[in-house]
Amino acid sequence: MTDSFRLQKILSQAGVASRRASEQLMIDGRVTVNGETVRELGTKADPARDDIRVDGRRVKIAEARRYLLLNKPRGYVTTRSDPQRRPTVMDLLRGVREYVYPVGRLDFDSEGLLLLTNDGELAAELTHPSHGVARVYEARVLGVPDAHDLERLSRGLMIDGRRTEPADVTLAPARRAATGATLVVTIREGRNRQVRKMCEAIGHPVDHLRRIAIGPIRDRRLETGSWRDLTTDEVALLRKAVSRTGAALRAEDGPMPAGGHRDSSRNRRHRSAARRNNR
Repeated sequence: MTDSFRLQKILSQAGVASRRASEQLMIDGRVTVNGETVRELGTKADPARDDIRVDGRRVKIAEARRYLLLNKPRGYVTTRSDPQRRPTVMDLLRGVREYVYPVGRLDFDSEGLLLLTNDGELAAELTHPSHGVARVYEARVLGVPDAHDLERLSRGLMIDGRRTEPADVTLAPARRAATGATLVVTIREGRNRQVRKMCEAIGHPVDHLRRIAIGPIRDRRLETGSWRDLTTDEVALLRKAVSRTGAALRAEDGPMPAGGHRDSSRNRRHRSAARRNNR
């Protein structure tokens, strides 16, 4: 008798990616079982008997959990592999044998803190919009935004047909200059190139962007291009941040109605945006 499980569950338990991200790996043709490419999401396999691979690398179920913090330089793609053969963040992780992957994105021209892990469940929680884990950026912009500009950023503005969530935005006075200024921007959603697009929308494009915090995780001493393992306390803080933001959102949405389903304002906004994008 064999113990067969859905492939996406096997990949998630192995720390390759969250279940949803694992499904996309299958759809993209990056997963093989015993040498055969598998795209059918209902496919089952036995991890003890079958040769399961992602991008040609065999999946190991008993792999130890690893949590890394990288200070990403500019000029690196936040992915495990790049079809255009550009440098990826994986090129910076010398000595790491575990199959870790980036948690979220940090664009090619940006630098700063990036988490990588093989803990699929924590990665999914950190990146899911319902948890709203804060990301803090230092954005050096052209020109000096005035009070009205800062209010627009803080309140939310339209980007790609959808309004951004409220953000915390302050002007760093020590770095203010006639030709530009530095903004400290805290956002709780992970839209593509969001901070850059927000600053462009107020007429002050970003000249340099650096992420300085992910939830409770900061490290000013970590040199650009270097990485380290998170401490046990830091991992615990990340889990607490995910739990706290999730609980806060549930409280904001009110008590659970009869039938066990809650339709939060955040969920309604996401569905509305999805409908607009599909038109």
